[in-house]
Amino acid sequence: MSDLDSAAPVRPEPPTVYRWVVLVVISLAMFANYYVYDSIAPIADILKSQLGFTDENIGSLYSAYSVAAVIVLLIGGIIIDRFGTAKSTILFAAICTVAGILNAVSSDLTVMLVARFLLGVGSEPLIVAITTALAKWFKGKELSFAFGINLTIARLGQVGADWSPTWARFAYNSWQGPLVVAAVIGLLVVGSALAYGALEKVASHRYGLGKAGETDKLVLSDLFVFSRSFWFVVLLCVTFYSAIFPFRSFSIKFFMESWELTRQAAGQYNSALPIAAMIATPLFGLWVDKVGKRALFMTWGSFLLMPVYVMMAYHVTPLWVPVAMLGVAFSLVPAVMWPSVAYIVEERRLGTAYAVMTLIQQVGVAGMNWIIGRTNDAFGASADNPMGHAAGMWIFSVLGFLALFFAILLRREETGPHAHGLETITTSSPKG
Repeated sequence: MSDLDSAAPVRPEPPTVYRWVVLVVISLAMFANYYVYDSIAPIADILKSQLGFTDENIGSLYSAYSVAAVIVLLIGGIIIDRFGTAKSTILFAAICTVAGILNAVSSDLTVMLVARFLLGVGSEPLIVAITTALAKWFKGKELSFAFGINLTIARLGQVGADWSPTWARFAYNSWQGPLVVAAVIGLLVVGSALAYGALEKVASHRYGLGKAGETDKLVLSDLFVFSRSFWFVVLLCVTFYSAIFPFRSFSIKFFMESWELTRQAAGQYNSALPIAAMIATPLFGLWVDKVGKRALFMTWGSFLLMPVYVMMAYHVTPLWVPVAMLGVAFSLVPAVMWPSVAYIVEERRLGTAYAVMTLIQQVGVAGMNWIIGRTNDAFGASADNPMGHAAGMWIFSVLGFLALFFAILLRREETGPHAHGLETITTSSPKG
């Protein structure tokens, strides 16, 4: 018998419809996961009035998540590499679902902090596992588009949480109702993961699947070879996201107390950021690929971020103006920043580069959530004292200024002799 005769038959690729079913199923896990994460913001004032929580306590609920994320990022991909994407996705999804349930069953702050910590333990590696799985199903095909659809479905979870005072108004008679709704939706995290595991098991017997993408891992020796451009991007990342995500932690409460909006209207204004990102981020990405000037775009986005918080604190313009500016900045900077790393860092060190960026970002977000909560308490921010929010908004503005400063330094570096092509590489001139 020849070697050709003894060779294993080549399995066909999964049908296109099967791959897109997989994408939708696994993305629903992220949808529900994002919803559970954002379920605290719409009830921040209720936690304060009914349970006696301070803004520092509320900020700590978000900080607990980020601290857990930092810890699991340091472990980085070991479980996924060891057990595979399907089993890892189910494990991390189960942790997220348990966290959502635990968050809804007790009014004790310590229990809630443990729940949010567990959510961080499950959520961040779940996102990595799903990203790795998508590479297995779509690499060499519609991978970028698949990632875009995945993120769009995930951000619908944020929108759903922001709009929950409208569509789930029946639950807002107490602090617990909205968290019970979140816990029920959180069941979809593990349900979707189990469905994905079944789909992958069937496919593994019938079809030939690609190799999973490599997970982001932190290799300490790589830190000493990264260029100044990379570190400027990291500093831009941490200052930018530390001004965005902690603001969203308190924004619904701020809109209600400072702008006298209803809970429903405040949630709808807050949803402008994820909605803008869903629509505009891929469009900005296409635009930048066509014209280059990546550092310049990041500078513009950071410039837009800098004044919005002061504009909101002092009611300089109608609220929709700074919210729209914030939405543009939140769509533009991430659309350019994350792909830019691939131009600055060689491919074999990309995993470390993204792990470092995400880790430092989570450290900044964890600290800033606590700082803003503590600041709001110190200045007595409330419906009776809406200007108590101004100090925290100035902190966000300073972060916006720092983001602009680092974007300018990046632009300067990328127009000098040590440029990596951020300003010159386009789809029509891939070598710059």
